[in-house]
Amino acid sequence: MIEAAKRVLHIEAEAILALEERIGTEFARAVRLILDCKGRLVITGMGKSGLICQKIAATMASTGTPSLFLHPAEGIHGDLGMLTREDVVIAVSNSGETEEVTKILPIIKRMGCPLVTMSGKPNSTLARAGDVFLDISIKEEACPLGLAPTASTTATLAMGDALAVVLLEERGFKEEDFAMFHPGGALGKRLLLRVENLMHRQEEIPLVDENTRVQEALFEITGKKLGMTGVVNAAGDLIGIFTDGDLRRLLASGTDQMSLPIKEVMTANPKRILQENLAAKALQVMETHKITTLFVFESETSATPVGVVHLHDLLQAGVV
Repeated sequence: MIEAAKRVLHIEAEAILALEERIGTEFARAVRLILDCKGRLVITGMGKSGLICQKIAATMASTGTPSLFLHPAEGIHGDLGMLTREDVVIAVSNSGETEEVTKILPIIKRMGCPLVTMSGKPNSTLARAGDVFLDISIKEEACPLGLAPTASTTATLAMGDALAVVLLEERGFKEEDFAMFHPGGALGKRLLLRVENLMHRQEEIPLVDENTRVQEALFEITGKKLGMTGVVNAAGDLIGIFTDGDLRRLLASGTDQMSLPIKEVMTANPKRILQENLAAKALQVMETHKITTLFVFESETSATPVGVVHLHDLLQAGVV
């Protein structure tokens, strides 16, 4: 069983690597056709190829290329109405002779839609019909019977991914753009949520005056439940931070410092972040400095905090 599994992976890996030699002028032409498309990219295929086409269409749509899947069998019964003259079509068939696919070719041509074809047979009906042809032929299927599409569908998917990624790069598609199409997932939360969406505000911010005694500052730390308090001067400017870790170190020192002004035992110049920054950046700062809290400011020049964000806030929001 183990040897059989390894053989499958080896055959499919070889099928993908063989595609590298075929990436050339035709591939670049296909990319240009899609980039110049004023409509949508419509991808069609039947059976197992159709399932791969659905995945390619989904990848395209989530990476900046408006795309949809057209089932060719449904197409000849009315769904060709999905097509517009401004669309580009990718038609896929390993044999290049799939009846449902070849039947819709005349309509695609009649509408004047640019046609990119993907087939394992360069001399097939489908291959000859394309304005651009991408060769996805393989040496052998991983199925020992040579019947179940295995290496052929893997090669098709890989070619589709190559197109999608090159299109993404050519469009200058960024992480923020990707997140716009994935607002419900963890990635969307990491890339769309900003610090201002998560921070504690106003009375929720733990703050004490610089002359407050340590023992009195403990009430602020306990009451606000963030494990620390900020320290401000008479103007309300943040000048330091005192954490429960600082308290433990004071107690471990063995000397009575609870009556000291907080300014004498605080950590000066606490780490800060802007409210407009992504929550993911707040997490990066926390990880870099091994801290769990950041004070939030409106701008780089602001001295008075407008909020505070804790690692637990990021955890609850799914940013971590």
